[in-house]
Amino acid sequence: MDPSFLVIQALNGLASASSLFITACGLTLVFGVTRIVNFAHGSLYMVGAYTAATLVPKLLDLSYGPVAFWAGLLIAAIAVGLIGILLEVLLLRRIYRAPELLQLLATFGVVLVFQDLVVQIFGPQDILGPRAPGLRQPIEILGRRFPSYELVLIAAGPVVLGSMWLLLRKTRFGILIRAATQDRDMVAALGVNQALLFTATLFLGAFLAGLGGALQIPRVAANTGMDLSIIAECFVVTVVGGMGSIPGAFLAALIIGELQAFGILIFPKSTLVIVFLLMAFVLAVKPNGLFGRPEAVGASHAVGIASRAPSRWSAVIAIVVFALFAALPLIADPYLLKVATEILILGLFAFSLQLLIGVGGLVSFGHAAFFGLGAYGAALAVKWFGASMEAAIPLGVLLAAAGGALIGAFVVRLSGIYLAMMTLAAAQILYAVAFQWVDVTGGDNGIVGVWPPAWAGAREVYYLVTLTITAGVLVLLARAVHAPFGYSLRAARDSESRAEAIGLRIRYHRWTAFIVAGASAGLAGGLYAFSRGSVDPSLLGIPTSVDALTMLLLGGIQTLAGPLLGAAVLHALRDWIMPLTHFWRLLLGLSIITMVLVFPRGLVGTLARRREERA
Repeated sequence: MDPSFLVIQALNGLASASSLFITACGLTLVFGVTRIVNFAHGSLYMVGAYTAATLVPKLLDLSYGPVAFWAGLLIAAIAVGLIGILLEVLLLRRIYRAPELLQLLATFGVVLVFQDLVVQIFGPQDILGPRAPGLRQPIEILGRRFPSYELVLIAAGPVVLGSMWLLLRKTRFGILIRAATQDRDMVAALGVNQALLFTATLFLGAFLAGLGGALQIPRVAANTGMDLSIIAECFVVTVVGGMGSIPGAFLAALIIGELQAFGILIFPKSTLVIVFLLMAFVLAVKPNGLFGRPEAVGASHAVGIASRAPSRWSAVIAIVVFALFAALPLIADPYLLKVATEILILGLFAFSLQLLIGVGGLVSFGHAAFFGLGAYGAALAVKWFGASMEAAIPLGVLLAAAGGALIGAFVVRLSGIYLAMMTLAAAQILYAVAFQWVDVTGGDNGIVGVWPPAWAGAREVYYLVTLTITAGVLVLLARAVHAPFGYSLRAARDSESRAEAIGLRIRYHRWTAFIVAGASAGLAGGLYAFSRGSVDPSLLGIPTSVDALTMLLLGGIQTLAGPLLGAAVLHALRDWIMPLTHFWRLLLGLSIITMVLVFPRGLVGTLARRREERA
């Protein structure tokens, strides 16, 4: 291969790495101080790009020369920093002590809000910014042309790294940031104004996100999809480098940039999966990242189902609810039965996540992996072997259980945010495989023609089949929760050291929980595939995992009935409320944020809490 081509490709990797580091540096800084898993960081990046792409041309019309261009980028970054302050004061300040799940869900609600606001403010069209004055002509390196603006980006990363080093080492604000990263409770005990420190940190983190987005306008058009694409890579950089480590983030961004630059030459279809493979490998070898420190398991991981005996009325209530659902075909039209079928399936999906989070304290951000494996396993059995529904769904369950066993074997060594990110990496790897392995999975077109047999083709019959299967599995899962297996998981969740001291095999029980939860989610995925008649890669995507978390937290993570009610409420919002307005993302995002702030225990959990308080 031509050496000059390799040099140019290496420079492209350095430019990408530098751009990624600037944005990820803000995420790393915010997490290090506040411990907030800020999913909205990508939205701030997007707003920075849109603001710069709109503002810079107007400044160039008023004044010629590079000063107007660079001043426009700086102003856009400062504006995003001010938005970060607003976000911290209105929302994040209220959830600093909340479980990671609530933080993730609240910031994902912010993502939905920003997606609609950006369209309303800047318009639905992509906006391509102007090229940098004085840097419009490429330069020649070893006989090949290379964009001169890319050299500026290559230099920008080390400049930001050096600036952050000076800030953190030579200023009082930087010393406080480092102290809060080490032990924020001790910083508060010493009399430091934490609110002011957190607000300043959010401004700096948002400023860096806005700067990262603004620097992209000569390269790519500002678009509404850039928030989710960049946040996934930022999470990888932050986790691989070590949560809170800025030098680690720089090294991780450098590795990822070069892997993407050369990986596309060796494995052209690896672009979507290579960064997550890197994260999975690093966490398997170094569970805390390259430069990370072990995270202390705090109270946020001990939120879930309490160890108490089920009520004597539980069985009666369950039988009555089952009878009411069984009678639904007598009064419902086909559309209502379709909605009810999907609610049952999604309720089972959310309940399988409840076993991991609510019982075991195993925070999973990638539960869509098992749902998608079950769906694709059933669909591929129909496509390849001509299997009937009765055979295809069990095959999907076996595939999902195998996925749970494989993923669980890696993640049970981890804890906290590292465990959550490992599950996210697994789901994204499977998403990339489904999206790019066109010959097997059909790519983004998916697999069609996955229909129930003639005897279950009627909507009423398929609904009753789904109800029977779902009810049976939910009863088995509920018994597992109140069996010694469930109590062992809760013991490890509440105090891992004490559970080990009394001889519990913590990793074995958690691995078993992943297998059971994976099989249950796979069953839900198989039922969903036959309900829709098709599967596609979106079943493995981040939004599907967020849906499971939303249903679980909406209903209440402390109760067994919470996931079922959460599935019903979320589906009702999407089918009957959201279609009434064009701003459905804004409405859904505000609903999620309101739920986190007003009903942190979920609907069922809040009612149960009030009943206990009255008693």
